[in-house]
Amino acid sequence: MSTLRCTPLHDDFGARVTGIELGEPISSVQIEGIRAAIDEYSLLVFPDQQMTDEAQLALTSQLGEPEAEHVTLGRTGETVHFGTVGNISADGSQHGNEAASTRYQKGNQLWHSDSSFREVPSYVTITHGYEVVGEGGETEFVSARAAYDRLDSADRDLVDPLEAVHDYLFSRSPVAPVHPAHAASLPPVAHRLVRTNPGNGRQNLFVGSHVRSVVGWGGIESRELLDRLVAHTTHADAVYAHAWSTDDTVIWDNRCLIHRGRPYDADRWRRRMRQTRVVGAERGRIH
Repeated sequence: MSTLRCTPLHDDFGARVTGIELGEPISSVQIEGIRAAIDEYSLLVFPDQQMTDEAQLALTSQLGEPEAEHVTLGRTGETVHFGTVGNISADGSQHGNEAASTRYQKGNQLWHSDSSFREVPSYVTITHGYEVVGEGGETEFVSARAAYDRLDSADRDLVDPLEAVHDYLFSRSPVAPVHPAHAASLPPVAHRLVRTNPGNGRQNLFVGSHVRSVVGWGGIESRELLDRLVAHTTHADAVYAHAWSTDDTVIWDNRCLIHRGRPYDADRWRRRMRQTRVVGAERGRIH
């Protein structure tokens, strides 16, 4: 992995990465090193990065096809590649706890994999912290790969052949209203409940709050299995909580991690993080 120096963050996954400046032009050798580190560690934390939107989009494009941000695309049909995580508008104004945008982002406090509800889910998410909070606001991660490895043989035999339906409206409408055009742009989609990393052959559960039901199963039995798998995946010892520092750039693998944001006081703190994603390779089927 050439210049990259990786220090593990958790027994299951994650590394703090130094030896590279992501805001500067990145060579193909370095990109391959980042790809290899993603396959190995799933979560990469790059501290003290001098980032810009232009540099972040360039990095995103080198890792693959930038994903269209689904809220803007669904509501207006416009393709943009950035989302802003936090409570700061483009004009620099701060939104408090009761703002509609703040309430909408509370959906991110549920365990999920980014864009699992799309026909082609995300490969990775790239997030850079420009303004971070002084209390709360951590992002918690767990490895659904390690969770699969911990399953007993009976549960592996049970889940290996299954497909599950991912439904954005199911997961997010209880948190905040979803715009009708946005909802219509994201029909439910079925994905395999167990996915395989093409680089190293390791398997993982594909679970989280967007997962509505198991294909061919009833609602009650679906929820019993899916809730049990999420609880199995997210037990306390499995969690790495990332406390953001200014100028952290974090890349995570949506194929095999699930994550959630933790609450913070939006009346007190300013938070502005810019986020892009890379389109994955494995396609589901509209259900």
